[in-house]
Amino acid sequence: MNLVKKWQSVSPQLRSLLRIAAAFNFTVHGTMKLFAFPAGAHVPLISQLGLAGVLETFGGLLLLFGLFTRPVAFILAGEMAVAFFQVHYPRGFWPVLSGGELAMLYSFIWLYLSAEGAGPWSLDAIRERIESRQKNAA
Repeated sequence: MNLVKKWQSVSPQLRSLLRIAAAFNFTVHGTMKLFAFPAGAHVPLISQLGLAGVLETFGGLLLLFGLFTRPVAFILAGEMAVAFFQVHYPRGFWPVLSGGELAMLYSFIWLYLSAEGAGPWSLDAIRERIESRQKNAA
């Protein structure tokens, strides 16, 4: 097996690693808003930032474990698109200058995962294997 084919064969595992790394960091953005952990300040729960904190914390945890990945990632992609266009884009077109790089990257990462799924290292993959066995047993 040549190197390119071998590298391509680990693509599903790398997708899982991308999901885990991105979701861990994303969750921390939420905990900073909701719990001021590991730093930050509490935001009012009944506010747009409070809603963002809830989505980032709990949606991020679901993605971290790869549970309900497709619908959760789709919702979070939308949240990040709103964040980009509402907060960063008015500061200027270039994300590197407007501070919108993370919002843009998270939006596209979540959009990708909403289409591709969580990967093999996920609770979704375990659920799919269990459902497949149940169908085969019936």
